[in-house]
Amino acid sequence: MAEGSPVLAAEVLLSKRVQELVLGGDEPPALYYSIRDDDATEDDSSSGSSVPVVDLGILSSSAASAQEYEDELQKLKSALHSWGCFQAVGHGISSSFLDKIRGVTREFFQQPMEEKKKYSKTVAEFEGYGADPVPEEGQPLDWSDRLFLDVYPEDLRKLKFWPESPPSFSEILIEYTEKMKMVTELTSKLMARSLGLDEQCFLNQFGERAALQARFNYYSTCSRPDLILGLKPHADGSGYTVILQDELGLQVSNNGKWHTVPKIPEALLILMADQMEIMTNGVFKSPVHRVVSNSERDRISIAVFYTPEKGKEIGPEEGLVDEERPRMFRKVTDYADIHWEYYQRGERALHTAQA
Repeated sequence: MAEGSPVLAAEVLLSKRVQELVLGGDEPPALYYSIRDDDATEDDSSSGSSVPVVDLGILSSSAASAQEYEDELQKLKSALHSWGCFQAVGHGISSSFLDKIRGVTREFFQQPMEEKKKYSKTVAEFEGYGADPVPEEGQPLDWSDRLFLDVYPEDLRKLKFWPESPPSFSEILIEYTEKMKMVTELTSKLMARSLGLDEQCFLNQFGERAALQARFNYYSTCSRPDLILGLKPHADGSGYTVILQDELGLQVSNNGKWHTVPKIPEALLILMADQMEIMTNGVFKSPVHRVVSNSERDRISIAVFYTPEKGKEIGPEEGLVDEERPRMFRKVTDYADIHWEYYQRGERALHTAQA
């Protein structure tokens, strides 16, 4: 690699975390600058257009009337077709427990840098504490720090990256993982039902060893929110993603506009990713999303990625392929790896799976 190249400069810069830059009072380096299209941002508070809210409690309760159930199921289908995401309430996880997982996340990132660096990854690695691996030349760095962990199946856990401080971190994460398994099982069944398919079909595609990975994000305050993004625009390469946030900042692209995901403390944002768009033959959309930075407040989020098991072939459900909707995608294996290659270049990979 040539001395002075942007990628080399990024590697040197990443030896210093974003939190360190902020605490040191450093000006944000140019490598973090993004091209932002804020003219395309919709003010959801005045437009009435916002990410749909779906009550999973109605869809999992025998007490709901047939009409209530059907209405909520159609709301789910419509949300995933038009938005590619929805805010899930009634998911069965208590607000007090959601506060616990948010709390240990904040505690971890508020610790001294020496403590956090015990779980550091190298520039090339993905799992562990730090920033994402350095993107290709010309791609901006994200104004964020994160801790990325494989959490399920259990034999994939690399416990050297699991924080011992706060002391309750691992215990709470294990419990959160169990709850995420229940949420993904329920959601996968409901999505299938909404499309008139066998409720097990998506779970079968994901496989018995479907992976759950947790990404704990910390977005520091930023003196130049007009120039810098917390997370650049992208679509996810998983099956779908379950996101818990504490403050505003996450935006989803819909109909050419950026929409801020409203703050609902008890809600989980369930966001389709590319592999779900493939499995539904394009009926459900994998939306592009980003995180904006803020000069006045920091932000944390916990994203759990639900991905088909390694080596498992996935493809469009046959019940969603007909003359009106021909096969849009071919069968693919380990699509997440292909997605990552394109993500590093600031590109989408979905076209690589087109039929």
